[in-house]
Amino acid sequence: MTQKQSFSWFKIGMIAVFLLSLAFRFWGLGRFNTLVFDEVYYAKFAQNYLTQTSFFDGHPPLGKYIISIGIWLSSYVPFWQDTVNTLTGVARSPWSYRWINALFGSFIPLIIAGIAYQLSYRRSFAFLAALFAACDGIFLVESRYALINQYIVIFGLLGQWLLLLALGNTTKQPRLYLILSGISFGAAIATKWNGLFFLVGVYLNWMLAWFKQRFIGTDTVVEKTNIIDRSIDRSSYYVSTAQLKQSTATLTVPQETRVKPLLLPLQKLGKLKIFTVAFYLGIIPVITYSLIWIPHLLQNPQYGFIEVHTQILSFHNRLGDNTSNIHPYCAAWYKWPLLSRPIAYFYQTASNVNETVPIFGPPLPSNAGKVIYDVHAMGNPFLWWFGFASILFLIVLVLIQKIVIPSIRQKRLSFNSSFSVNTGIALYLILNYAANLLPWVKVNRCVFIYHYMTAVVFAFVALAWLIDKCLRSYHIQVRTFGLAVIFLIIISFIFWMPIYLGLPLSPDAYKLRMWFTSWI
Repeated sequence: MTQKQSFSWFKIGMIAVFLLSLAFRFWGLGRFNTLVFDEVYYAKFAQNYLTQTSFFDGHPPLGKYIISIGIWLSSYVPFWQDTVNTLTGVARSPWSYRWINALFGSFIPLIIAGIAYQLSYRRSFAFLAALFAACDGIFLVESRYALINQYIVIFGLLGQWLLLLALGNTTKQPRLYLILSGISFGAAIATKWNGLFFLVGVYLNWMLAWFKQRFIGTDTVVEKTNIIDRSIDRSSYYVSTAQLKQSTATLTVPQETRVKPLLLPLQKLGKLKIFTVAFYLGIIPVITYSLIWIPHLLQNPQYGFIEVHTQILSFHNRLGDNTSNIHPYCAAWYKWPLLSRPIAYFYQTASNVNETVPIFGPPLPSNAGKVIYDVHAMGNPFLWWFGFASILFLIVLVLIQKIVIPSIRQKRLSFNSSFSVNTGIALYLILNYAANLLPWVKVNRCVFIYHYMTAVVFAFVALAWLIDKCLRSYHIQVRTFGLAVIFLIIISFIFWMPIYLGLPLSPDAYKLRMWFTSWI
């Protein structure tokens, strides 16, 4: 396949992923004419901004700003207004406070694909990363309601993507990308404080790259360029600078091919100076975060900038221990990767599919309800399990390649590795995953599985990278395994889709999807 054909199929595939993401998020968006889960807070808070009503919120304001913009814009839309409620304080259709989240959430697979491509310049890897992100359940659920967790991920990933674009930009000034990256990180923190973890992941990778740049050396990519049609094979291999110098003395290069070193954006991270990092990834996020607070503080003058943060911290400290006595769906951090305790955002029963879903009051008795409507904030099980296994696998491979193999070679023993990885990409994914998960170890308040959304995206990318390597393997068994994993993830997404979209299910069909009692 030529470079042009590869790009055409990649573009078609990305458009298909985006359109499917868009369709799943908008289909039946106003199905439940009520406030689902934390919509009781965020949809109301968003409406309060429009009516200039004072209120206190336990999180920074950006997510509610965006929802309020969606509500305001929906006032000018002449359709999807047939069903309304007054639960936000004003007569609104549920579509009005949900549609903008559905739109923003549809772009998450594209941002993830952008990061994957900048890490490797490999289109197949980028496409798989986008496909896996589009096949997840909790991201679908979160983007179909007036909730704010997805905005942490959107702005955090956008900040990292823009940073990689700045590092890979060789023809234009990268300052604009760096400024936009800093603004995006500030926006992530201005949604919820744990948006800071995306920036921590960047700091960890920068410090490691800075140390490696000065004391070890930079990995280089051998780029094979065809002089006849000027196309570039970006799926080339990685070698160290020392290995490249040593091998070029005996390397036989075909006449139609020339070899030159290529640095991927991630490999340039260590070249960023301390002042550059401090300004673009320190000062600009702080300024952005502070400016975002201004409209909220003008509307709610009872607390100043410092005092409102004190009040928010006090609010979270009062939430109680991380036990089911505080909330039935409290789930400690170690339960998230295994998907052992998802959340039911909405659950009601009806006597038949033609009956209006009983929004108010308790559900029907179990023996009377023939149809179950359930919205479960639950990840795609096989995607999450394979993703977590991929992170563990990368950790083991990095340890083997950087500790075990060098120690064996020092003892002058032979060692053949049949499956190697680029350490820079592996560490990028591992450190970002750890930066977004491990801080929760010390958190004693009640936490939920949606707090894992910021970490699990890097597990998706790790899985996509390993599956892409499987599909490129010379061994048919390895390629078959890669295809089987992709197929299983897609089938799993389709199988659990009714509880992501809140479709009517019979009691037997509902039980069929609740594999463990802890899921209910």
